[in-house]
Amino acid sequence: MEVVRVLTTGSWGSVLAELIPLGMVIALSPLSIIPAVLALHTDRPRPTGLAFLAGWLLGLSALVSAFVAASGLVGSLDKPPGWASWLRIVVGGALIVFGGYKWATRHKSEHSPAWMRKLSGLTPGRALVTAAVLAVVNPKVLFICIAAGLAIGSAGVGPVHAWLSMVYFVGIAGSTAILPILAYAVTGERLAAPLTRLKEWMERQHAVLVAAILIVIGVMVLYKGIHGL
Repeated sequence: MEVVRVLTTGSWGSVLAELIPLGMVIALSPLSIIPAVLALHTDRPRPTGLAFLAGWLLGLSALVSAFVAASGLVGSLDKPPGWASWLRIVVGGALIVFGGYKWATRHKSEHSPAWMRKLSGLTPGRALVTAAVLAVVNPKVLFICIAAGLAIGSAGVGPVHAWLSMVYFVGIAGSTAILPILAYAVTGERLAAPLTRLKEWMERQHAVLVAAILIVIGVMVLYKGIHGL
């Protein structure tokens, strides 16, 4: 029993380490940060920002929990399935291809999409729904949540550690929305100017940033899949 406990703890530590770069892909994406900042440029920035944050975290939680549950249905949360390495290879390859596409089309994406600029007119209720929808329909977020759900659900760490890992991942992935929104809720207008400068810089660089992050994480996921064969 003690050996099983040690092995499970070691596996859980490995899962937590694997989830950090995956969560940072979402956290560092301009399409995650810019909408959160825009929610603070509305007529009611505090309630709108907090509502957006709640919707964003709920959307991320729903996605990753669905893929954790799916991993459990086709395998076991207590024992790593044999197909996990192959699926990592597929997901890693998809991330690399998507990153390459974003790099090849980076000059067509030098500014944020028109729909994103409309977020400054959100109300708190619409911010909640919009954030949840943005989390679910974003292909990059979907790919990363598949990879995270696979990493958690196929690690064989047991149900309790699996769901704790999910909370851990969502905290990392949502950190760049959590920090500015909660900081603004406390400090108010003093953060308005720095957040605006950050938003403008990320609007100019978002295609390059997204491409680089996707390729790097895709290589990491692909390597882990190949290494596990």
